[in-house]
Amino acid sequence: MSDSVVSKTYGTVSPVERSQMSGLTFVQGLTDGSLPLNTMAQTLGYDVVEAANGRVVVTAKPNANQLNPAGTVHGGLAATLLDSCMGLAIQSTLHKGFGSTTLEFKISFVRPITPDTGLIRGEGNVLNCGSRVGTAEGRITDAQGRLLAHGTTTCLIFER
Repeated sequence: MSDSVVSKTYGTVSPVERSQMSGLTFVQGLTDGSLPLNTMAQTLGYDVVEAANGRVVVTAKPNANQLNPAGTVHGGLAATLLDSCMGLAIQSTLHKGFGSTTLEFKISFVRPITPDTGLIRGEGNVLNCGSRVGTAEGRITDAQGRLLAHGTTTCLIFER
C-alpha cells in the first residue's frame, strides 16, 4: 500500500464511458481517484473510500456549515451518505452496460451528529440484487463504532 495521497477530482463520468465499465470498475475508480466524485461529494465533503463487490464505504467529517436550527448536523448529510453508500453498493454488483437509481430509501437516526463527532463512516451492503431491483442496507458509525443512523434502499436496475 502506498502512503501517497490521492487527489480527488469532481464532476461526472460521461454516459458512454460509464456504459463501457462494470459497476465495480466504476465504483473502484471513485475510490482510487481515476474517476471524478460527484459534485455533491465536494459540496458536503464526503469521500468514497472502499469498494468491493456488494460493499461500499463513504466517510465525512461533519462541520459547522452543516448544522440545522437545533445546532446538530442536518439529517440530510446522513441521508446523503446512506443513499450514496447503499446505491453504490448495488452499482458495484452490476455488469457492464447497466446502471441503477434509487426508487426509495428509509433512514432511522439513532444518535445526534455534531461537528465534535469527528469522522463518520457510512457502509452500504447489498441484501439482494436481481435483474430489475436491488436492495441494500447501510449503517453510519462514528470512530468508536457507535451506530449513528441506519437505513435501507430499493434501487431500480436498468440497461444503459
